[in-house]
Amino acid sequence: MLSRFDITAEQIDRVVAVFYAAIRRHEVLGPVFGGHVRDWPSHEAKIASFWKKAILYQPGYDGNPMQVHMAAGDVRPEHFAIWLALFDETLRRTLTPEPAAQWSALAHRIGRGLRLGVEDLARPASSIPSLR
Repeated sequence: MLSRFDITAEQIDRVVAVFYAAIRRHEVLGPVFGGHVRDWPSHEAKIASFWKKAILYQPGYDGNPMQVHMAAGDVRPEHFAIWLALFDETLRRTLTPEPAAQWSALAHRIGRGLRLGVEDLARPASSIPSLR
C-alpha cells in the first residue's frame, strides 16, 4: 500500500523528536504535557507510531487519541491552535514544502476533531454544540 504522501518513517521520527523538544520548552504546552508524560522517549515512539499508521499505513499504533485528550482534564480547546502552529513550524523547518503541507493538512483535520471532542466534554449537557 502506498503512503498518503512521500515521507519516510525516519522523517516522521525526526519531526516527532523536534516537535516534542519544542513542546517541552513551550510556556503554555510544556506544563500541560509535562503533567502527563513521564517517559518522553516512550511517548515520542508512541506518537511516531500513530503518525506512521496514519501516513504510511504501518501497523503498530492501537491507542485512542480522543479518549486520552478528553480524559487528561487540563487539555483546553485553545491549546489546539497553539499545538498546530508549533507543529506547522516544526514541519516547515524539518521537511520540504510539499510533504510539510500535506502532513499539516492531515494534522489540522485530526486536531479539529480532537478540539471538538474536548469542547464537547466541557459543554453543559443542555447546550447546543458549535460545529465550527
